[in-house]
Amino acid sequence: MEEMTNMEQRASYSGHTTFMRRPVSDAFTEADVVVTGVPFDVATTNRPGARFGPRSIREQSLQLDWGPIWPWGFDPFDRLRVVDSGDVDWDWGRPQDMAPAVSGHVGRVLEAGALPLVLGGDHYVTLPVLRAVAERHGPVALVHFDAHRDVETGAGEGRIDHGIVFSEALAEGLLIEEACVQVGIRTVFEGETGAAMTVLDAAQVHAMRSDAVAARIRKVVGDRPVHLTFDIDCLDPAFAPGTGTPVPGGLSTHQARAILWGLKGLRFTSFDIMEVAPAYDPAGITALAAATLAVDFCCLATGGRV
Repeated sequence: MEEMTNMEQRASYSGHTTFMRRPVSDAFTEADVVVTGVPFDVATTNRPGARFGPRSIREQSLQLDWGPIWPWGFDPFDRLRVVDSGDVDWDWGRPQDMAPAVSGHVGRVLEAGALPLVLGGDHYVTLPVLRAVAERHGPVALVHFDAHRDVETGAGEGRIDHGIVFSEALAEGLLIEEACVQVGIRTVFEGETGAAMTVLDAAQVHAMRSDAVAARIRKVVGDRPVHLTFDIDCLDPAFAPGTGTPVPGGLSTHQARAILWGLKGLRFTSFDIMEVAPAYDPAGITALAAATLAVDFCCLATGGRV
């Protein structure tokens, strides 16, 4: 495997386009974090285009490859061996093949002792990630940033729908329901499940200090193994217009990052960031926000992992 290096100042508009210029590798046993793209948006209920999310996040990450990350004060790539494994592959004409392909890939990453960091893709992609995580760790806690709870009816019916991801995960026993926290919610759908989940809706988050939100999350999760999933539409469309189901009234990029800063030390099993659809954002700020959050995930991984 190519020798690991920390970040160096170089032209952001040239060179190889991997996440944060990390080396391309499938030598997972030699890595601490494996970045993987899943270009899938068949489960989208509104605007398509999240299949282009992984590529756009990687492109925008090149703007961040400049050294210590503010306000963490360190370069996570001094402390972690991070590789980019490219994208999971399946026959696009058989969308049902995506889930087993992703579960298999994430399972191999976990078996190697590395943390998966998955770039989506629509939020249905999180379901096969959780299947692989639960197979290794058992049911896990969940920290879920989103405008939508994604616990709608339809679990167990074989539907490919990003609105049923967590009702399906609960039905399959992948999550510890009382250890799940959903942050930034600002939609309601009839028949939603997951009554024991802690919901911190957007109005509550806006009324609280970010460190208080982080403290609430920590209290619910405790010392359990935890998956962190971030739907970019948790952010207000002013900060993330490039997504399939934008909802006004969301978090700012700074708010979301400030909450993440308070989660260092949780026992993370895995991370994902979903629903970046770059066609609706010609300025690229949505993918830039997603790349920044993904770097924050790497910083979190230095202080807590399973």
